[in-house]
Amino acid sequence: MSTLFKRTHMCGELTMEDVSKEVVLNGWVAKRRNLGGLIFVDLRDKTGIVQVTFDDTIKQEVFQLADSLRSEYVVGIKGTVRERSSKNPNLKTGDIEIIASDLVIYSEADTPPIYIKDDDNVDDNLRLKYRYLDLRKVKMQRNLTFRHKVTKTARDYFDSCGFTEVETPMLIKSTPEGARDYIVPSRVYPGSFYALPQSPQLFKQLLMVGGTDRYMQIVKCFRDEDLRADRQPEFTQIDLEMSFVDMDDVIEIQEGFLKKVFKDLMNIDIKTPFPRLTWDEAMERYGSDKPDTRFGFELKKLNDLVSSCDFKVFTDALAAGGDVRGICIDGGSEKFSRKDIDKLTDLTKSYGAKGLVWIRVLDGEFNSSVNKFFSQEQLSDIAKVFNAKAGDLIFIVSDRPKVVFDSLGFLRREVAKRMGLLDDNIYNLLWVVDFPLFEKDDETGELKAMHHPFTSPKLDQIDLLDTEPEFVKADAYDIVLNGVELGGGSIRIHDRNLQAKMFEVLGLSKEECDEKFGFLIEAFKYGAPPHGGLAYGLDRLVMLLLGESSIRETMAFPKNQNAQCMVSEAPAPVDKVQLEELGISIK
Repeated sequence: MSTLFKRTHMCGELTMEDVSKEVVLNGWVAKRRNLGGLIFVDLRDKTGIVQVTFDDTIKQEVFQLADSLRSEYVVGIKGTVRERSSKNPNLKTGDIEIIASDLVIYSEADTPPIYIKDDDNVDDNLRLKYRYLDLRKVKMQRNLTFRHKVTKTARDYFDSCGFTEVETPMLIKSTPEGARDYIVPSRVYPGSFYALPQSPQLFKQLLMVGGTDRYMQIVKCFRDEDLRADRQPEFTQIDLEMSFVDMDDVIEIQEGFLKKVFKDLMNIDIKTPFPRLTWDEAMERYGSDKPDTRFGFELKKLNDLVSSCDFKVFTDALAAGGDVRGICIDGGSEKFSRKDIDKLTDLTKSYGAKGLVWIRVLDGEFNSSVNKFFSQEQLSDIAKVFNAKAGDLIFIVSDRPKVVFDSLGFLRREVAKRMGLLDDNIYNLLWVVDFPLFEKDDETGELKAMHHPFTSPKLDQIDLLDTEPEFVKADAYDIVLNGVELGGGSIRIHDRNLQAKMFEVLGLSKEECDEKFGFLIEAFKYGAPPHGGLAYGLDRLVMLLLGESSIRETMAFPKNQNAQCMVSEAPAPVDKVQLEELGISIK
């Protein structure tokens, strides 16, 4: 058992102000170099790397011990801080070094299967398999520390605003709405199951019924769904609920929180209040309910202009109740070749578009993929809608409205990315409000809740629930940053009769309502306050603030793209005895 050197400083925090100080450091050996009479060791801990020098003035046995060091050995070092003669401007501690006086090896290490450096370009699955090694990287430690600071800021801020942090249950009743639940079998009640929560929605509403007034929680949630870069089967929310509030009250509190996060953690002053776009305006202008407003390329509607044209693709789409819309790319004609346009067309097809019409605006003329169907004068009229100038490129999609919006919403951002217009140093925050209360299911055509069935309709539109429910707007709001939804919420239904009406419009029978949500409906009988809330995706918020491309970079032990934990090899079969205890057989 080696002697413990009691640490006095962290490696990455030493500066010129520490010169001449006696220090004790603990950490991992990042690199060792023997230059004969000098041994240089780069020592790393969670704060960074510092250079340690062993020279021939040190005890011979200590020098020999230093010469035995290899990468990832865990060591303790005593020494004196001095100014470096050859400084390293790429290192935070590059102005100083430690002249070692003593050394202890706590544990040796085999050659690691991955390099412990930020730019290693190793396969993601290998990184995740050896995540405990990957976490030693300075970047990963920075990310986890930043995440910690976001959650601390959240707790401090919401505490100062009168919120109480309350833990809600992890083992709940399955009420599948949208994504699939993860289910947990009960040993005590064979054939019955718990579910892991997709969100604490029902319980935080019960807390409002219980008089908690303002609730918050940093909470794990679970959804058994297909994965993407910004999704995981388990993720974390900053979850909030407030009593006796309207939308403006909720938004004001949240803007204060985000302003504090940006100022305290990034030293950026963001202007409040944030702009607000209605859902209709966001879709009309940007083709997305989470618009990126760092660049232009806004959608324009061409229905009236092309309603009597000779191009059957457009007229057929309009006859079927669809739309014809387009975007204009400033300077795009010179930046995108025909081959580039073909690739963009193929990408757009994954959003349902059958094709992409393009028009190059040249000096005094137009070249397009539909030249034989449109005269130069007609193409000029289309270009005028966009105020297009020579060198611009117009893209047009025609189909049912959802396909047109999805396709152009994707296309405008993809083009902006390829043109280098997505500046990570710009933070455009905005609210999208007045969502539709319902949307039609693509497969069945039946109405379903766009958010969830507890979202309140606009109070002046309640009468429409009986006659034209598809036109009812929700008292809902999403907070968007640079084209990504950071969080979403709504004012909830607190009147049990209105909640019953909502279930009725959704086609849920009284029996189904009692089965799925009976305990909430029961609670409403005893006095529910007006209430509303919001939940942020913590992983996603941290990802965006750090400029990362995946939430995996902000989580300690994430799953891979197949929902597997590469470290523990979960999911895995369980012992037959366990299954028998649960009354389960594998089919």
